[in-house]
Amino acid sequence: MNILNKADQIVNKRSEEKIREYGPFSECNRRAAVIASILSNKNISIEDMYNMQIALKLARESWSHKEDNLLDCCAFIGAKNNYLEGISINNEDITKKND
Repeated sequence: MNILNKADQIVNKRSEEKIREYGPFSECNRRAAVIASILSNKNISIEDMYNMQIALKLARESWSHKEDNLLDCCAFIGAKNNYLEGISINNEDITKKND
């Protein structure tokens, strides 16, 4: 399966089991943004969290190629786009960009 198809499966066709296990992308990033804001004493947005996850995967890939780095990067980019566009996946609550 092509890496973009795999990323699409992760982001847009997530099974209910994955949602129960990890939670929706946007909610997980909202919680991570709250924690990161407290730890850094700076306002970290949900969009910032997506950007940081993408940056981390690209940094790891620059060190050593692993398909998983690129797959996760594609998935995070797709999830960020869904978030910015307000696209709901499997009835996931999407918090609008400026919430």
